[in-house]
Amino acid sequence: MNYFTLAYRNLKKKGIRSYLTLLGICIGILAVVSLITLGAGLKAAVGSQFGVSSTELITVQAGGNNFGAPGSGAVNPLITKDLDEIKKLGSVKEAVGRNIVAGKIEFNKKVVFGYASNIPDGADRKFVYSQIEAKPVAGRLLKDGDTGKVVLGYNFYVDKVGLEKIVVPGNRVTIQGKDFEVVGILEKQGSFIMDNLVFMNANDMKSLFNYGDTLSLIAVLPADKNNIQKTQTDIENLLRRLRNVKVGSEDFTVSTPQASLAQVNSILNAIQIFVIIIASISILVGAIGIINTMGTSVIERKKEIGIMKAIGAKNNQIFMQFFVESGFLGLIGGGIGAILGTALGYFGVIGINSFVGTDMVPHIDFLLIFFVLLGSFAIGAAAGIFPAMRAAKQHPVEALRG
Repeated sequence: MNYFTLAYRNLKKKGIRSYLTLLGICIGILAVVSLITLGAGLKAAVGSQFGVSSTELITVQAGGNNFGAPGSGAVNPLITKDLDEIKKLGSVKEAVGRNIVAGKIEFNKKVVFGYASNIPDGADRKFVYSQIEAKPVAGRLLKDGDTGKVVLGYNFYVDKVGLEKIVVPGNRVTIQGKDFEVVGILEKQGSFIMDNLVFMNANDMKSLFNYGDTLSLIAVLPADKNNIQKTQTDIENLLRRLRNVKVGSEDFTVSTPQASLAQVNSILNAIQIFVIIIASISILVGAIGIINTMGTSVIERKKEIGIMKAIGAKNNQIFMQFFVESGFLGLIGGGIGAILGTALGYFGVIGINSFVGTDMVPHIDFLLIFFVLLGSFAIGAAAGIFPAMRAAKQHPVEALRG
Protein backbone atom coordinates (compact mmCIF):
# COMPACT_ATOMS: atom_id res chain seq x y z
CA MET A 1 0.00 0.00 0.00
CA ASN A 2 2.94 2.32 0.63
CA TYR A 3 4.01 1.92 -2.98
CA PHE A 4 0.49 2.79 -4.18
CA THR A 5 0.32 5.79 -1.85
CA LEU A 6 3.66 7.10 -3.14
CA ALA A 7 2.56 6.42 -6.71
CA TYR A 8 -0.63 8.42 -6.22
CA ARG A 9 1.25 11.38 -4.75
CA ASN A 10 3.86 11.41 -7.51
CA LEU A 11 1.30 11.15 -10.30
CA LYS A 12 -0.76 13.92 -8.71
CA LYS A 13 2.28 16.21 -8.84
CA LYS A 14 2.70 15.64 -12.58
CA GLY A 15 -0.72 17.14 -13.28
CA ILE A 16 -1.62 17.47 -16.96
CA ARG A 17 1.19 15.15 -18.08
CA SER A 18 -0.38 12.30 -16.11
CA TYR A 19 -3.83 13.01 -17.57
CA LEU A 20 -2.50 13.00 -21.13
CA THR A 21 -0.69 9.72 -20.46
CA LEU A 22 -3.93 8.23 -19.12
CA LEU A 23 -5.80 9.27 -22.26
CA GLY A 24 -4.38 6.61 -24.58
CA ILE A 25 -5.09 3.73 -22.18
CA CYS A 26 -8.49 5.20 -21.32
CA ILE A 27 -9.64 5.49 -24.96
CA GLY A 28 -8.41 1.99 -25.79
CA ILE A 29 -10.10 0.35 -22.80
CA LEU A 30 -13.29 2.37 -23.39
CA ALA A 31 -13.45 1.11 -26.98
CA VAL A 32 -12.74 -2.51 -26.06
CA VAL A 33 -15.26 -2.67 -23.17
CA SER A 34 -18.02 -0.86 -25.05
CA LEU A 35 -17.54 -3.00 -28.17
CA ILE A 36 -17.62 -6.25 -26.19
CA THR A 37 -20.77 -5.12 -24.33
CA LEU A 38 -22.47 -3.94 -27.53
CA GLY A 39 -21.37 -7.11 -29.33
CA ALA A 40 -23.01 -9.29 -26.69
CA GLY A 41 -26.18 -7.18 -26.92
CA LEU A 42 -26.17 -7.37 -30.71
CA LYS A 43 -25.82 -11.16 -30.64
CA ALA A 44 -28.79 -11.39 -28.27
CA ALA A 45 -30.78 -9.07 -30.54
CA VAL A 46 -29.93 -11.11 -33.63
CA GLY A 47 -30.90 -14.31 -31.80
CA SER A 48 -34.30 -12.84 -30.96
CA GLN A 49 -34.96 -11.93 -34.61
CA PHE A 50 -35.33 -15.52 -35.80
CA GLY A 51 -38.92 -15.44 -34.60
CA VAL A 52 -39.17 -19.18 -33.91
CA SER A 53 -38.78 -20.56 -30.43
CA SER A 54 -38.46 -24.19 -31.52
CA THR A 55 -34.83 -24.86 -32.39
CA GLU A 56 -35.67 -28.18 -34.07
CA LEU A 57 -37.68 -26.46 -36.83
CA ILE A 58 -36.11 -26.72 -40.30
CA THR A 59 -36.59 -23.95 -42.84
CA VAL A 60 -36.45 -24.60 -46.58
CA GLN A 61 -36.01 -21.66 -48.95
CA ALA A 62 -35.31 -21.28 -52.65
CA GLY A 63 -32.04 -19.64 -53.62
CA GLY A 64 -32.22 -15.98 -54.57
CA ASN A 65 -31.02 -12.58 -53.49
CA ASN A 66 -30.48 -11.76 -49.83
CA PHE A 67 -32.80 -8.76 -49.83
CA GLY A 68 -36.53 -8.55 -49.29
CA ALA A 69 -38.81 -11.36 -48.17
CA PRO A 70 -37.57 -14.97 -47.94
CA GLY A 71 -37.40 -16.56 -51.37
CA SER A 72 -37.84 -13.25 -53.20
CA GLY A 73 -35.67 -12.97 -56.28
CA ALA A 74 -35.39 -16.75 -56.63
CA VAL A 75 -35.06 -17.89 -60.24
CA ASN A 76 -36.59 -21.26 -59.38
CA PRO A 77 -38.98 -20.71 -56.43
CA LEU A 78 -40.44 -23.38 -54.20
CA ILE A 79 -43.87 -24.65 -55.21
CA THR A 80 -46.65 -26.60 -53.54
CA LYS A 81 -45.43 -29.81 -55.22
CA ASP A 82 -42.16 -29.49 -53.27
CA LEU A 83 -44.21 -29.18 -50.07
CA ASP A 84 -46.31 -32.25 -50.90
CA GLU A 85 -43.21 -34.37 -51.55
CA ILE A 86 -41.51 -33.21 -48.35
CA LYS A 87 -44.59 -34.22 -46.35
CA LYS A 88 -44.21 -37.78 -47.65
CA LEU A 89 -40.72 -38.21 -46.13
CA GLY A 90 -40.64 -40.65 -43.20
CA SER A 91 -38.33 -38.39 -41.22
CA VAL A 92 -40.80 -35.47 -41.43
CA LYS A 93 -43.53 -35.10 -38.86
CA GLU A 94 -45.17 -32.00 -40.29
CA ALA A 95 -44.49 -29.44 -43.02
CA VAL A 96 -46.26 -26.17 -43.85
CA GLY A 97 -45.78 -23.78 -46.76
CA ARG A 98 -45.56 -20.09 -45.92
CA ASN A 99 -45.63 -16.95 -48.02
CA ILE A 100 -44.15 -13.64 -46.94
CA VAL A 101 -44.66 -10.83 -49.45
CA ALA A 102 -43.91 -7.11 -49.53
CA GLY A 103 -46.76 -4.64 -49.74
CA LYS A 104 -48.11 -1.31 -48.57
CA ILE A 105 -50.51 -0.61 -45.72
CA GLU A 106 -52.53 2.57 -45.26
CA PHE A 107 -54.00 3.89 -42.01
CA ASN A 108 -54.54 7.33 -40.49
CA LYS A 109 -53.87 8.83 -43.96
CA LYS A 110 -50.34 7.44 -43.77
CA VAL A 111 -48.73 4.80 -45.98
CA VAL A 112 -45.95 2.43 -44.90
CA PHE A 113 -44.33 -0.52 -46.66
CA GLY A 114 -43.83 -3.83 -44.92
CA TYR A 115 -44.50 -7.54 -45.16
CA ALA A 116 -47.57 -9.74 -44.99
CA SER A 117 -47.59 -13.43 -44.05
CA ASN A 118 -50.25 -16.03 -44.73
CA ILE A 119 -51.91 -18.25 -42.12
CA PRO A 120 -53.08 -21.62 -43.55
CA ASP A 121 -56.36 -23.32 -42.68
CA GLY A 122 -57.12 -26.39 -40.58
CA ALA A 123 -54.43 -28.32 -38.71
CA ASP A 124 -51.70 -26.29 -40.40
CA ARG A 125 -53.08 -23.18 -38.69
CA LYS A 126 -52.53 -24.78 -35.27
CA PHE A 127 -49.00 -25.77 -36.28
CA VAL A 128 -48.11 -22.23 -37.36
CA TYR A 129 -49.67 -20.64 -34.26
CA SER A 130 -47.76 -23.08 -32.09
CA GLN A 131 -44.42 -22.40 -33.77
CA ILE A 132 -44.70 -18.59 -33.67
CA GLU A 133 -46.27 -18.72 -30.18
CA ALA A 134 -49.17 -16.59 -31.39
CA LYS A 135 -51.15 -15.01 -28.55
CA PRO A 136 -53.28 -11.87 -28.88
CA VAL A 137 -52.55 -8.90 -26.65
CA ALA A 138 -55.79 -7.39 -27.92
CA GLY A 139 -58.67 -8.90 -29.89
CA ARG A 140 -58.34 -12.45 -31.24
CA LEU A 141 -56.43 -14.61 -33.71
CA LEU A 142 -57.62 -15.36 -37.24
CA LYS A 143 -59.92 -18.35 -37.64
CA ASP A 144 -60.84 -20.64 -40.53
CA GLY A 145 -63.40 -18.92 -42.72
CA ASP A 146 -62.33 -15.35 -41.83
CA THR A 147 -62.33 -13.14 -44.93
CA GLY A 148 -61.39 -9.49 -45.15
CA LYS A 149 -59.73 -9.70 -41.72
CA VAL A 150 -56.12 -9.37 -40.52
CA VAL A 151 -54.06 -9.67 -37.35
CA LEU A 152 -51.16 -7.26 -36.88
CA GLY A 153 -47.80 -7.54 -35.16
CA TYR A 154 -47.25 -5.81 -31.82
CA ASN A 155 -45.51 -2.72 -33.20
CA PHE A 156 -48.71 -1.56 -34.88
CA TYR A 157 -50.16 -1.40 -31.36
CA VAL A 158 -47.42 0.90 -30.05
CA ASP A 159 -46.98 3.14 -33.12
CA LYS A 160 -43.53 1.92 -34.19
CA VAL A 161 -44.32 1.46 -37.86
CA GLY A 162 -44.66 5.08 -38.96
CA LEU A 163 -48.46 5.37 -39.01
CA GLU A 164 -48.33 7.98 -36.21
CA LYS A 165 -51.34 6.40 -34.52
CA ILE A 166 -51.80 3.04 -32.85
CA VAL A 167 -53.99 0.43 -34.54
CA VAL A 168 -56.51 -1.43 -32.38
CA PRO A 169 -58.99 -4.25 -33.07
CA GLY A 170 -62.01 -2.86 -34.91
CA ASN A 171 -59.98 -0.41 -37.00
CA ARG A 172 -59.86 -0.82 -40.74
CA VAL A 173 -56.61 -0.74 -42.70
CA THR A 174 -56.02 -0.69 -46.45
CA ILE A 175 -53.55 -3.25 -47.83
CA GLN A 176 -52.60 -3.03 -51.49
CA GLY A 177 -55.71 -0.90 -52.07
CA LYS A 178 -58.17 -3.27 -50.37
CA ASP A 179 -59.82 -2.68 -46.97
CA PHE A 180 -59.39 -5.17 -44.13
CA GLU A 181 -60.74 -5.26 -40.60
CA VAL A 182 -58.18 -5.65 -37.79
CA VAL A 183 -59.42 -8.39 -35.47
CA GLY A 184 -56.36 -8.77 -33.24
CA ILE A 185 -52.86 -7.67 -32.24
CA LEU A 186 -50.20 -10.26 -31.39
CA GLU A 187 -48.26 -10.13 -28.14
CA LYS A 188 -44.76 -8.71 -28.37
CA GLN A 189 -42.36 -11.33 -29.73
CA GLY A 190 -39.19 -9.25 -29.34
CA SER A 191 -38.49 -9.80 -33.04
CA PHE A 192 -38.23 -6.95 -35.52
CA ILE A 193 -39.66 -9.26 -38.19
CA MET A 194 -42.57 -10.76 -36.28
CA ASP A 195 -43.62 -7.57 -34.51
CA ASN A 196 -44.03 -5.75 -37.85
CA LEU A 197 -45.84 -8.43 -39.86
CA VAL A 198 -49.41 -8.34 -41.16
CA PHE A 199 -51.04 -11.78 -40.85
CA MET A 200 -53.77 -12.75 -43.32
CA ASN A 201 -55.68 -15.92 -44.07
CA ALA A 202 -54.17 -17.82 -47.00
CA ASN A 203 -57.10 -17.30 -49.44
CA ASP A 204 -57.23 -13.55 -48.86
CA MET A 205 -53.49 -13.17 -49.29
CA LYS A 206 -53.32 -15.36 -52.40
CA SER A 207 -56.07 -13.40 -54.15
CA LEU A 208 -54.53 -10.08 -53.12
CA PHE A 209 -50.93 -10.79 -54.16
CA ASN A 210 -51.57 -13.44 -56.84
CA TYR A 211 -48.47 -15.57 -56.20
CA GLY A 212 -50.07 -18.77 -57.53
CA ASP A 213 -48.61 -22.04 -56.24
CA THR A 214 -45.21 -20.58 -55.32
CA LEU A 215 -44.01 -20.57 -51.71
CA SER A 216 -41.60 -18.26 -49.89
CA LEU A 217 -40.52 -20.99 -47.51
CA ILE A 218 -41.44 -24.37 -46.10
CA ALA A 219 -41.32 -24.93 -42.32
CA VAL A 220 -40.57 -28.56 -41.42
CA LEU A 221 -40.88 -30.31 -38.06
CA PRO A 222 -38.68 -33.46 -37.88
CA ALA A 223 -40.18 -36.72 -36.72
CA ASP A 224 -37.22 -37.13 -34.37
CA LYS A 225 -35.87 -33.84 -32.99
CA ASN A 226 -32.76 -35.68 -31.77
CA ASN A 227 -31.96 -36.72 -35.33
CA ILE A 228 -32.60 -33.43 -37.09
CA GLN A 229 -29.57 -33.91 -39.32
CA LYS A 230 -31.18 -36.94 -41.01
CA THR A 231 -34.33 -34.96 -41.80
CA GLN A 232 -32.22 -32.12 -43.19
CA THR A 233 -30.25 -34.57 -45.38
CA ASP A 234 -33.44 -36.30 -46.60
CA ILE A 235 -34.96 -32.97 -47.65
CA GLU A 236 -31.78 -31.91 -49.44
CA ASN A 237 -31.60 -35.20 -51.36
CA LEU A 238 -35.30 -34.95 -52.29
CA LEU A 239 -35.03 -31.39 -53.57
CA ARG A 240 -31.89 -32.17 -55.57
CA ARG A 241 -33.87 -34.89 -57.35
CA LEU A 242 -37.01 -32.76 -57.85
CA ARG A 243 -35.05 -29.73 -59.06
CA ASN A 244 -32.47 -31.78 -60.99
CA VAL A 245 -29.38 -30.25 -59.37
CA LYS A 246 -26.15 -31.83 -58.18
CA VAL A 247 -24.37 -31.57 -54.84
CA GLY A 248 -22.71 -28.17 -54.64
CA SER A 249 -25.03 -26.62 -57.24
CA GLU A 250 -28.15 -26.35 -55.08
CA ASP A 251 -30.59 -23.51 -55.80
CA PHE A 252 -32.15 -23.89 -52.36
CA THR A 253 -31.15 -23.86 -48.69
CA VAL A 254 -32.22 -26.18 -45.90
CA SER A 255 -31.30 -24.77 -42.50
CA THR A 256 -32.12 -24.78 -38.81
CA PRO A 257 -32.31 -21.66 -36.61
CA GLN A 258 -29.30 -22.98 -34.67
CA ALA A 259 -27.17 -23.28 -37.80
CA SER A 260 -28.24 -19.88 -39.12
CA LEU A 261 -27.64 -18.24 -35.76
CA ALA A 262 -24.20 -19.84 -35.47
CA GLN A 263 -23.28 -18.52 -38.91
CA VAL A 264 -24.43 -14.98 -38.08
CA ASN A 265 -22.66 -15.06 -34.72
CA SER A 266 -19.41 -16.18 -36.35
CA ILE A 267 -19.60 -13.15 -38.66
CA LEU A 268 -20.35 -10.84 -35.72
CA ASN A 269 -17.44 -12.35 -33.76
CA ALA A 270 -15.06 -11.77 -36.66
CA ILE A 271 -16.18 -8.14 -36.99
CA GLN A 272 -15.93 -7.63 -33.23
CA ILE A 273 -12.42 -9.10 -33.06
CA PHE A 274 -11.27 -6.94 -35.98
CA VAL A 275 -12.63 -3.73 -34.42
CA ILE A 276 -11.15 -4.62 -31.02
CA ILE A 277 -7.73 -5.15 -32.63
CA ILE A 278 -7.99 -1.68 -34.17
CA ALA A 279 -9.08 -0.24 -30.80
CA SER A 280 -6.13 -1.95 -29.11
CA ILE A 281 -3.80 0.36 -31.04
CA SER A 282 -4.93 3.07 -28.60
CA ILE A 283 -3.82 0.86 -25.71
CA LEU A 284 -0.41 0.40 -27.38
CA VAL A 285 -0.12 4.17 -27.82
CA GLY A 286 -1.04 4.56 -24.15
CA ALA A 287 1.67 2.08 -23.14
CA ILE A 288 4.26 4.03 -25.15
CA GLY A 289 3.06 7.18 -23.40
CA ILE A 290 3.64 5.52 -20.00
CA ILE A 291 7.18 4.53 -21.02
CA ASN A 292 7.86 8.12 -22.05
CA THR A 293 6.31 9.61 -18.90
CA MET A 294 8.11 7.25 -16.54
CA GLY A 295 11.40 7.68 -18.42
CA THR A 296 11.12 11.44 -18.02
CA SER A 297 10.18 10.96 -14.38
CA VAL A 298 13.39 9.01 -13.71
CA ILE A 299 15.47 11.89 -15.11
CA GLU A 300 13.52 14.51 -13.13
CA ARG A 301 13.76 12.55 -9.88
CA LYS A 302 17.46 11.65 -9.94
CA LYS A 303 18.12 13.58 -6.73
CA GLU A 304 15.15 11.94 -5.05
CA ILE A 305 16.48 8.52 -6.05
CA GLY A 306 19.95 9.48 -4.77
CA ILE A 307 18.55 10.58 -1.39
CA MET A 308 16.50 7.38 -1.07
CA LYS A 309 19.56 5.24 -1.77
CA ALA A 310 21.72 7.34 0.58
CA ILE A 311 19.35 6.63 3.48
CA GLY A 312 19.30 2.88 2.79
CA ALA A 313 16.75 2.20 0.03
CA LYS A 314 17.57 -0.97 -1.89
CA ASN A 315 17.54 -1.35 -5.67
CA ASN A 316 14.46 -3.57 -5.54
CA GLN A 317 12.59 -0.94 -3.50
CA ILE A 318 13.45 1.78 -6.04
CA PHE A 319 12.42 -0.58 -8.84
CA MET A 320 9.10 -1.41 -7.14
CA GLN A 321 8.25 2.25 -6.61
CA PHE A 322 8.54 3.10 -10.32
CA PHE A 323 7.08 -0.26 -11.37
CA VAL A 324 3.95 0.23 -9.22
CA GLU A 325 3.69 3.87 -10.27
CA SER A 326 3.54 2.96 -13.96
CA GLY A 327 1.09 0.12 -13.22
CA PHE A 328 -1.05 2.51 -11.18
CA LEU A 329 -1.06 4.92 -14.14
CA GLY A 330 -2.40 2.13 -16.37
CA LEU A 331 -4.92 1.09 -13.71
CA ILE A 332 -6.42 4.59 -13.41
CA GLY A 333 -6.68 4.93 -17.21
CA GLY A 334 -8.19 1.47 -17.45
CA GLY A 335 -10.62 2.19 -14.63
CA ILE A 336 -11.92 5.37 -16.26
CA GLY A 337 -12.12 3.63 -19.63
CA ALA A 338 -13.96 0.64 -18.12
CA ILE A 339 -16.55 2.88 -16.45
CA LEU A 340 -17.17 4.96 -19.57
CA GLY A 341 -17.10 1.87 -21.83
CA THR A 342 -19.61 0.01 -19.63
CA ALA A 343 -21.91 3.04 -19.60
CA LEU A 344 -21.65 3.39 -23.38
CA GLY A 345 -22.34 -0.31 -23.88
CA TYR A 346 -25.24 -0.24 -21.38
CA PHE A 347 -27.03 2.63 -23.10
CA GLY A 348 -26.08 1.21 -26.50
CA VAL A 349 -28.02 -1.98 -25.69
CA ILE A 350 -31.00 0.19 -24.70
CA GLY A 351 -30.64 1.89 -28.09
CA ILE A 352 -30.62 -1.49 -29.84
CA ASN A 353 -33.80 -2.40 -27.95
CA SER A 354 -35.48 0.77 -29.16
CA PHE A 355 -34.33 0.32 -32.75
CA VAL A 356 -35.24 -3.33 -33.32
CA GLY A 357 -38.07 -3.58 -30.81
CA THR A 358 -36.46 -6.16 -28.52
CA ASP A 359 -36.64 -6.15 -24.72
CA MET A 360 -33.15 -7.28 -23.71
CA VAL A 361 -32.01 -6.32 -20.22
CA PRO A 362 -28.63 -4.49 -20.36
CA HIS A 363 -26.02 -6.53 -18.54
CA ILE A 364 -22.94 -5.23 -16.70
CA ASP A 365 -20.17 -7.82 -16.97
CA PHE A 366 -18.22 -7.44 -13.72
CA LEU A 367 -15.88 -10.27 -14.68
CA LEU A 368 -14.96 -8.36 -17.85
CA ILE A 369 -14.35 -5.20 -15.81
CA PHE A 370 -12.12 -7.10 -13.36
CA PHE A 371 -9.96 -8.56 -16.14
CA VAL A 372 -9.82 -5.20 -17.90
CA LEU A 373 -8.54 -3.52 -14.73
CA LEU A 374 -6.07 -6.34 -14.17
CA GLY A 375 -4.93 -6.10 -17.78
CA SER A 376 -4.57 -2.31 -17.74
CA PHE A 377 -2.42 -2.52 -14.57
CA ALA A 378 -0.31 -5.24 -16.19
CA ILE A 379 0.12 -3.17 -19.37
CA GLY A 380 1.11 -0.10 -17.37
CA ALA A 381 3.48 -2.10 -15.17
CA ALA A 382 5.06 -3.81 -18.18
CA ALA A 383 5.53 -0.44 -19.87
CA GLY A 384 7.28 0.82 -16.72
CA ILE A 385 9.77 -2.05 -16.38
CA PHE A 386 12.55 -0.38 -18.38
CA PRO A 387 12.24 3.03 -16.63
CA ALA A 388 12.04 1.26 -13.24
CA MET A 389 15.21 -0.74 -13.99
CA ARG A 390 16.92 2.44 -15.06
CA ALA A 391 15.92 4.12 -11.79
CA ALA A 392 17.11 1.15 -9.70
CA LYS A 393 20.53 1.19 -11.36
CA GLN A 394 21.20 4.84 -10.48
CA HIS A 395 24.37 5.31 -8.43
CA PRO A 396 23.55 7.35 -5.28
CA VAL A 397 26.52 9.74 -5.62
CA GLU A 398 25.90 10.41 -9.32
CA ALA A 399 22.22 10.78 -8.67
CA LEU A 400 22.84 13.38 -5.93
CA ARG A 401 25.20 15.29 -8.24
CA GLY A 402 22.54 15.31 -10.95
